[in-house]
Amino acid sequence: MSTQNALLILAAAVAVLVAAGFLVRALSGTDRGASPLERRFGLEYARTLAWHGGDTESAHRDLRERLDTYGGIRALPLEPAVHEHYTAQWTLLQERFVDAPRQSVADADELLVRVAATEGFPDTDRREMQLVALSVHHPDHVEGLRALRRAGASSTASTEELREALVEARALFEALMETRSPTGVGAGRPGSGRHRGHLLKPKGSGA
Repeated sequence: MSTQNALLILAAAVAVLVAAGFLVRALSGTDRGASPLERRFGLEYARTLAWHGGDTESAHRDLRERLDTYGGIRALPLEPAVHEHYTAQWTLLQERFVDAPRQSVADADELLVRVAATEGFPDTDRREMQLVALSVHHPDHVEGLRALRRAGASSTASTEELREALVEARALFEALMETRSPTGVGAGRPGSGRHRGHLLKPKGSGA
């Protein structure tokens, strides 16, 4: 086994253990003893701790730096017409997934980047910075964007893996779509109606 594979397995194991700890605390009500960073970042805290090999000090330093750099961002509300346009684009790329799964994943990445930039996160030419900023403001959903990029960058990703990545990324899209202007109250959410009902059903599935 290569050193890289061993590290990946170790990181995955740490992530599972930390996530299990979060679940136990949530069910037992002991989350009140969690650190402010744990409460602030939720699932992203577990991922960051795993990334740093369980080194709490390094993980906390990483998360505090993110907060200091991007915590002051105030997401700009989406006007109703813009909201509707982005929602229609997401629906379209989902509908095209069956015929062009890899292109749909790429399109979803591009769309998430544009939506985030519209809301005031770092611009489209600073994607890594934007992703880090999103991890501060959408810590429970940002992993969907990472999954999308991992799948899109993998030449061996199966159609099912691409589909799972797109489904995971949809949670971030829907979270971003919640940033609405006052005049947009009452407009349909991206997860409603036909947008969600037939998500990425393969041909011949009978569903």
